[in-house]
Formats: sequence, C-alpha cells, structure tokens
Amino acid sequence: MKNKRKKIAVFASGNGSNLQALINHSLAKDINGDISIVFSNNPEAYALKRAANHSIKTYCFSQKDFDSRKDFDRKILELMLINEIDLICLAGYMLLLNNEFIKEYENRIINIHPSLLPSFKGMHGIKDAFEYGVKVTGVTVHFVDSELDHGPIIIQKAVEIGENDTVETLEEKIHKTEHFIYPLAIEYFCKDLFEINGRKVSISEREKIED
Repeated sequence: MKNKRKKIAVFASGNGSNLQALINHSLAKDINGDISIVFSNNPEAYALKRAANHSIKTYCFSQKDFDSRKDFDRKILELMLINEIDLICLAGYMLLLNNEFIKEYENRIINIHPSLLPSFKGMHGIKDAFEYGVKVTGVTVHFVDSELDHGPIIIQKAVEIGENDTVETLEEKIHKTEHFIYPLAIEYFCKDLFEINGRKVSISEREKIED
C-alpha cells in the first residue's frame, strides 16, 4: 500500500556498521519506516548488541540448528511474515537467500555491495578492485534476485583509489560511502519513490547525493 509506514528487517552476520547507519538515519529524520527486527545467523554478531542498544527486537539462530537449509530458510520467512515485514535490508549478511524466500519478497530485499556492480562481485569486492588496479571503484545498492550481486541497481556512488591508498584506507572510504547511500536508498523505498521497470529503477523526487 502506498504511503503505508514500512516495517523493516535488517539481516546482519557481523559488526553491523551499516545497521548502525540505518538506525542513525531513521532517528535523525522521519523515513516513513521503522527497523522492527534484526536477524543474525551468528550469536556473536555485534549487530545484535547494536539492535539491543536501541530496543530493537532481535532473532538469532544458525542453520546448524535445523535439519536442512530449507527448514532454516522457512523459519526465517515465517518470522518475516509474523512480524509483517515490508522490507528486508541485508547488511553484511553472509548467507545467500533461497529462491523461495526471494520470490516471496520480490523487489523488497535490498543489499549493499562494496564495488560498482557488475564489476567485482562476491565477498571480496574491495580487495579484488584494489588488486586489479582500477582507478575508480565504489558502492552499489541493489535489489536482490536469484543471482549473486545481480538485481536491479538502485544507487551507485564512485570512490576513487588514490596512488597512496592501501586496501585498509580504501575500505575506510568504501564504508563511509556505504553509510551515506544505504540509508538514502532505504528512505526512498519507505517513501514509495521507486519505480521498477525490468532492470531500471527510477527514483522520483530524488535528493542530490553529495559527499
């Protein structure tokens, strides 16, 4: 339903710095949405503590707790439906979602990737771009589909690689950019500003993205 206030679930497996950026942005302005739950497959994930610090409901269980991966995924999907989640945001979630899950939430799962897709897909986008020797890399926010790092692109922002950059300094630049554009993409979704036509995502009343 247009203009309905959105319920957001964030999936994170680790530190959760992008989760924190989403929390901070939602506290700073009304994005027409609320982070209702945080899910992790890792009981040691610091993201769970970040959520608890803001009184956000958390769920945590591992696929090792289930007889099959299918049962694990179905349990997560059940949680999403019970909590009436409108949008799922992947923030360093280290497992691929299965096709049944993606189909149920088609165009309602958003991921952030540390490169300018379709270049440098996979888990090591920053390191791969640095070692390849490109002069410009960046960050991509995209919808999730059944292929890895493939769904329609929402926002991209370039990050230059300087002569004196190291993998570590490039990571810092990438994370800073992630923390800026990911919350914007979530806000655009919650305010119903997206129009999706195939692989093309149009954003109406788009705010200018600046450093």
